[in-house]
Amino acid sequence: MLDQNVICSTSMITGYMNQGRLEDAEDVFHKTVEKDVVVYNAMIEGYSKSVETAKKAIHIFIDMQSLNFRPTISTFASIIGACSLLSAFEIGQQIQGQLMKTELFTDIKIGSALIDMYSKCGRTDDARSIFDSMPRKNVYSWTSMIDGYGKNGCPNESLELFDRMISERHTKPNYVTFLGALSACAHAGLVAKGRKIFECMDRVYSMKPRMEHYACMVDLLGRAGSLNQALQFVMQMSERPNSDVWAALLSSCRLHGDVELAKIAANELFKVSGESRPGAYVALSNALADAGKWDSVSQLRELMKARGISKGTGFTWIGTDAGLEAFHAGQSL
Repeated sequence: MLDQNVICSTSMITGYMNQGRLEDAEDVFHKTVEKDVVVYNAMIEGYSKSVETAKKAIHIFIDMQSLNFRPTISTFASIIGACSLLSAFEIGQQIQGQLMKTELFTDIKIGSALIDMYSKCGRTDDARSIFDSMPRKNVYSWTSMIDGYGKNGCPNESLELFDRMISERHTKPNYVTFLGALSACAHAGLVAKGRKIFECMDRVYSMKPRMEHYACMVDLLGRAGSLNQALQFVMQMSERPNSDVWAALLSSCRLHGDVELAKIAANELFKVSGESRPGAYVALSNALADAGKWDSVSQLRELMKARGISKGTGFTWIGTDAGLEAFHAGQSL
């Protein structure tokens, strides 16, 4: 059946990829004799969803073109996503060069994907060049650039673009846009502006803030040293705070050395998702250690042992000739 029905193969590959059954998807792909661009797209899209398999997406992309299959807009969108995961901007530049020879380069979907890719690679100038050259923009284009600036340490540029988006009124911001703007305010220490943006979500756009927006506001207040205001903000929430909200408060408490409030935040965090957030125990332990409360540190570590909670080993993603690879502390390159 697979030999003759490429539509069936494509459906099976997509289903297996969505379930994380990569070997089954690969088996179907290899058994499909008469392949077309759609079945290649299914493999590329599936591989491009994870940093562990993104390199395979690039290999499939190269293979399909060597067989004279012409990439579609879906192909390019997926492969640009793979470059984003791998921080492989050199490959991304080559794909952009290829796109510039086609009519697809001016497509909003492609432009937004390139902005996101360059931003995640830390190349905001390249991202802005794509943004400025786009003949038309949608909410995803604006949001990718606003978020890209914020995550690359350019909060002022992020907020300037957000203000321009609001003032021009051509595009309505979405939830991710607001999250990027609030994050930029947190990094720039702009408490008043952050409050204004948060409040206008519901008042102006009838968008009820989600839990991640509340967590961002707590982070904004906490970073600025307004810990009591941050706690008051949490207590006045219309919904029960989740682990992200309490984690944001706990992080700020450690930053400013407020051990007592850190205990409150940690205890609430443990109630919500103690076992799934081992970092919360470590954060509280570090806050206690910073304050010189070593007896409390020992008690907390014993509690972690009793509950069977351990924190995974930290690692860093490093770009090598072979791509993006994870390295643990003490491991040689």
